[in-house]
Amino acid sequence: MAECIQCGKYTKFEKGLCTECYYKKNPEGLSKREHNYRYNNIKGRIAETLIEELFLSLEYNVFRYGMENTIPGIMKLLKGVRGDVSDEIKRMPDLVVQNPKNNSVFFVEVKFRASGEFDIKDLEKGKDYPYENAFIIVVSKRHIKCLTYEELKQGKEITSTSHNYLGNRNEFDLDKEVIKEFCEFAVKFFENI
Repeated sequence: MAECIQCGKYTKFEKGLCTECYYKKNPEGLSKREHNYRYNNIKGRIAETLIEELFLSLEYNVFRYGMENTIPGIMKLLKGVRGDVSDEIKRMPDLVVQNPKNNSVFFVEVKFRASGEFDIKDLEKGKDYPYENAFIIVVSKRHIKCLTYEELKQGKEITSTSHNYLGNRNEFDLDKEVIKEFCEFAVKFFENI
């Protein structure tokens, strides 16, 4: 159990401040909502980078494709904006990966879930996901798992006990030992979350 470095109360941040002390120290700081938004954004970026580096280490070509990479600054512009166009932009897959061995190309959406749980509701949020041929890779504290959007639509889900590991995907032809190494990175990065 981590303790706040200022008051000694419980905090989920090892060698950090509890929420109360954080806001006391930064009275002009972020609102709780803004803080959570940025915190979740950072976790997502770490997961994306982990998967990007995994594919790069296996000599795939990897291109950052998501909205934050395609149109710099768009995240700030679209924050709080609702509508079909903003929804489509927000749901762009994070990566495009290309296997140079057979020239196959894939859309990849990367998600971090501390629980290791993910299903269609997490992706669609009331609307059909526009990238029907995308692979959804879920990074958790213990595993890296993967399903296609089509499989999610069929009712399959990623759970903490499911065996839909990224290394089992024949489409990618990945080295399971490399994936295990990147799982160890995930454990190190996300152990206190």
